[in-house]
Amino acid sequence: MRNRYLVCYDVADPRRLDRVYKKMNGFGTPVQYSVFICDLSPKGRVLLESELTAILNFREDRVLIVDLGPEEGRGRSCFVMLGKPRQFPSHGPVVV
Repeated sequence: MRNRYLVCYDVADPRRLDRVYKKMNGFGTPVQYSVFICDLSPKGRVLLESELTAILNFREDRVLIVDLGPEEGRGRSCFVMLGKPRQFPSHGPVVV
C-alpha cells in the first residue's frame, strides 16, 4: 500500500538545494518552493530517506516528512489550499 507524504525541506547551500530538488522530482510532485507531495510504498520511503541523507548536511539542512495516510483515502482529501489553485497529483511516480 502506498501512502501520501508531504515533504518539505530547508537546505542552506545552493548546490545541495539544487541536488535535493532534482532528487525530489524523481519521487513526487512539487506544489510550492521546497514542498513536494509524494505517493510512496514503504520501500520508496526508505529509498527517499536514503537518497536525501546522502546529499544533506545535517548541521545546516533539514527535511520534514509528514505521513498523510493512504493515497486513496485521507491522503487525497486532507488538503485545503488558499490562493492560486494548484493541481495535486492523482498518483505519483512509481519508485521501484
